[in-house]
Amino acid sequence: MRRLLDAYKERGRADVAAVLAPLLRTALAALVAGRPGTPAPGSLLLVPVPSSRAARARRGYDHVPLLLQRAVPRAPVVSALRHARRVRDQSALGVAERERNLAGALVAHPSVAGRRVVLVDDVVTTGATLLEAARALRAAGAHPVGAIAVARVPRIVTTPRMR
Repeated sequence: MRRLLDAYKERGRADVAAVLAPLLRTALAALVAGRPGTPAPGSLLLVPVPSSRAARARRGYDHVPLLLQRAVPRAPVVSALRHARRVRDQSALGVAERERNLAGALVAHPSVAGRRVVLVDDVVTTGATLLEAARALRAAGAHPVGAIAVARVPRIVTTPRMR
């Protein structure tokens, strides 16, 4: 999975979206099926987590919205989030550092007020990005009902006995 996502995100391999899109489509179906009271996919807004300006410039595109177009072509996708300030690259940061790095970094467009939204990202590592995105959407009056991603990075949790 890591190689596929790296090829798609960092190596300009937009064709890999054909492999990743069904995973995202399955995640959305599972979210809707697994939560009683969650509206049907057509009544939800799908809100991709935006790439930083630097990452978009380096890649030449924002990879999550493109993936969503392949995964659910008729679903309402709204790029309602934007970076309010620059953030550091998250890849080398720990959990607490990621949270500090992203605190207050995103803002949502007011057009999402009153709407039920599903956040969409490519990879969930610590969840800090999704938490910040949900905070920004709530601040704009939206109602996040869940989040989906293509992949999740497993975390090793240490307990006192493991140290």
